[in-house]
Amino acid sequence: MKDNLKNNHNMLFRLFLSTLYISAFTFGGGYVIVSLMKKKFVDDYHWIDENEMLDFVAIAQSAPGPIAINGAIVVGYRLAGILGIGITILATVIPPFVIISVISFFYNAFRDNFIVSQMLEGMQAGVGAVIASVTWDMVSGIIKDKNTGAVLIMIAAFIADCIFQINVIYIILVCILIGVCRALMAGRRHKS
Repeated sequence: MKDNLKNNHNMLFRLFLSTLYISAFTFGGGYVIVSLMKKKFVDDYHWIDENEMLDFVAIAQSAPGPIAINGAIVVGYRLAGILGIGITILATVIPPFVIISVISFFYNAFRDNFIVSQMLEGMQAGVGAVIASVTWDMVSGIIKDKNTGAVLIMIAAFIADCIFQINVIYIILVCILIGVCRALMAGRRHKS
């Protein structure tokens, strides 16, 4: 019993430190944190498999609120239940809170500083590359599974957004509806 409690405590501590580290070194928003979470929790620790991480990303994107917090919630819950949610949310919120507090204190000094503005511009290019990398990893994972339905949905969503400029909310709602229908049909086949 003591060993189990100690292992659980150790896992919660590693979960907190990992999420704190990821949040502290994430620049550019939620999609960047998703790639770092995948690397840490799927590739390094093997706590989550890749398909499950893709499901978590879909949940985090479709839920209201920041994707970083939503991602932390689903990963924390999967790994350690309600306590995991609290730990991952706290670890995700601490670094941005501290950084924004420091920046707001020194805002006048940062506002017109050429070096800071150039650094932020360079970070934008890096963030674009990381988002492209995450997209490539997710797309290649779907294609490797040879799931024709998922590939068609992905292509249709891309065309609807980029070419026809349909509001993303409608695309998400249609994808949810398609997912529910596919799940119901798979459930009926399984019962037969």
